[in-house]
Amino acid sequence: MAIGGLVAVMLLAFLVIDQVPFAWDRAIMLALRRADDPAQPVGPASLHEAMVDLTALGGVTVLTTVTAAAIGLLLVRRLWLTAGLVAAATIAGSIVSGLAKHWVGRPRPELVDHLVQVGGLSFPSGHATNSAIVYLTLAGLVAQVERSRAARSYTIVVAVLLVGIIGISRVYLGVHWPSDVLAGWCAGTAWAALWWWIGAWWRRALFARRRQ
Repeated sequence: MAIGGLVAVMLLAFLVIDQVPFAWDRAIMLALRRADDPAQPVGPASLHEAMVDLTALGGVTVLTTVTAAAIGLLLVRRLWLTAGLVAAATIAGSIVSGLAKHWVGRPRPELVDHLVQVGGLSFPSGHATNSAIVYLTLAGLVAQVERSRAARSYTIVVAVLLVGIIGISRVYLGVHWPSDVLAGWCAGTAWAALWWWIGAWWRRALFARRRQ
């Protein structure tokens, strides 16, 4: 899963360098705008407001707050290994995400008006990448220490839904090409899968050492 996600991101990166934008990038973004006025998004005003609120769940402030709160709770519960893995995964992931943006250097889409203020480069979507890194990594690592199967399933489903809607909101608001978001989802999911594997390996190693 992790290798497949990284390969997908690399392929998308090479394609973006050679061809900006993809035909389906343009088609999807235009489909989300009114045909008579591309500056206006489809749907009622309440949908626009909801997308603005939802996209904030993938912003730096919210993700940092969620991560800090989760680590604090894990420390209170004395889940030292899980807390350390979450901290390492999220900090390293945000650095890698930023480096990827500068490596590709894709500008923001100008096909339609941006419905929120943004800056910086476009590929991969930072909101899509970092929300996947934070929410999916948290869900995966917490699932390793949660005994309730229902709670594990619920946590993972909520994380997937959050990551999905955050990515969709970036395209709806006109600040990212769909391929930016797809790459972010692939990269973030691959990163979360990698740290899930690291956590599982470390726990097995610790268990084996205790049995000796």
